[in-house]
Amino acid sequence: MAPYESDEATGAGQDEDLHSGRRKAARYVVPVAVVGVAAATIGLVPALADSGSPDLPKISAQQLIEKIAKSDVQQLSGTVKVSTDLGLPDLGGLESSLASGAAQGGDGSSADPTSKLTELVSGTHTLRVATDGPDRQKLSLLESGAEYSLIHDGKNVWGYDSKSNEVFHGTAADSGKKHRAEPPATPKGFADEALKSVDDTTSVTVDGTAQVAGRDAYKLLIKPKQSGTTVGAISIAVDAKTGMPLKFTLTPKSGGAAVLDAGFTQVSFAKPAGSTFDFTPPKGAKVTEEKKDESRAPEHAPKSGEDFAQGLEGANVLGKGWTSIATFDTGAKGGLPSGSEGGAFGGFLGSLGDHVSGKFGKGTVFSTRLVNALITDDGKVYAGAVTKDTLVKAANEGK
Repeated sequence: MAPYESDEATGAGQDEDLHSGRRKAARYVVPVAVVGVAAATIGLVPALADSGSPDLPKISAQQLIEKIAKSDVQQLSGTVKVSTDLGLPDLGGLESSLASGAAQGGDGSSADPTSKLTELVSGTHTLRVATDGPDRQKLSLLESGAEYSLIHDGKNVWGYDSKSNEVFHGTAADSGKKHRAEPPATPKGFADEALKSVDDTTSVTVDGTAQVAGRDAYKLLIKPKQSGTTVGAISIAVDAKTGMPLKFTLTPKSGGAAVLDAGFTQVSFAKPAGSTFDFTPPKGAKVTEEKKDESRAPEHAPKSGEDFAQGLEGANVLGKGWTSIATFDTGAKGGLPSGSEGGAFGGFLGSLGDHVSGKFGKGTVFSTRLVNALITDDGKVYAGAVTKDTLVKAANEGK
C-alpha cells in the first residue's frame, strides 16, 4: 500500500503523479524517533477544540502535503497554546535544578534560551509569536506575573527574563544561510519534523476538515504501519488558504491524552508592527553576552536520526522509519549506580526504571509515553519512540 492512502481509486497517470509527489516529499523522510526527542526537548502543545467542520473542496493527501511544502507565510502574529504530557514523574525541585544547571552550562543567565527549555517539557504554556520575514521573529512565554521573550532582529538575538530582569544577547546564524520565517515552537515546526517520517512505513490520509483559530482547515492524519512504535497517530490541521499548519497533535499508541498538542488560538497574517521586534535592555538589567566560541542555535531541533546520532560520539541508527533507534556506547561499565552505591540519586533512578535482561545481559529501561531508552549494564544506550520490547530486541540483536 502506498504511503498516501485515499478512498478514491487511482489510474496509471495518477499513480505516476503520486510517485512524483513522493519524490517531492523525499526531504521529509526521517526516523520519527527523533521527533519524540525533539518534542521532549522543545516542548509541545495541548489539544484545542475544533469549532465546526467547514465545507471545503476535496483534496488528496499528496496534494495536501505538497500544499504544506509550498507554504511560504512570511508574516504572522498570534497566540499558541502548548501542552506536553510525556507521563514524566513529579520531579519536585529537580526541574528547577535542571533549569539552573542549563543556565550554568550555557552562558550563566536565566535569560539564556537553553535555560528555558526544561519549562516546556511538561504542563501547559501560552506563547505569543510574531514573524516578519526570515530575519525578524519574536516568541514570548507568558508566565504567572512574568514573561520571557526571545527576539531575533537581523543579526541580533535577545532573550529577556522579566522575573529576574536578566538579558541574554547573542548573534544570529550566518545571514547567508536560509532561515525559516516562523518562530520556534509553532505547529509548522512540529509538522515539518513529522512529515520527514512519511515513507512506505506510513499511512497518510485526509481526515476531514476543521476550524482552528477562526480559520478553515484540512486535517492530515499520519499513522505508522509498523508495530513496535509508541506513536499512535499525528494529526495536522492545515490552513486551507495558506497551507500553513495551524494545529499539531501527537497521540500515543497506548491511548489517553495527547503527548503533545500545539495549536493557534488566535492568528493573523497581517504584517506585525515594526516595534514588535524592537528591544533595548531595561535599566538595571544584567546583560550576559553569548560566548563567542560556541555555535548556538537553540531554536533548531535535530533534523534526522543521523544528525541526532552525529551529536553523540560513536552513535548510529538502527532500523528505519517509526521504529528507528539511536544507539551509542557511553563506555561506562557496571550500569547505573543504584542502592547504597548510588546513594539517594541511585535509588531515585532505580525507582524510575524497569530492570530487563536478555542476550545482551542486563539493563534498565526508562520510559515516557513517547520516548523510551534502555541503558545496559555494559554502558550501551538504545533510545527511540519505540516500545520496551523493541529496545530489548534491538539490544539482543546488537550482541
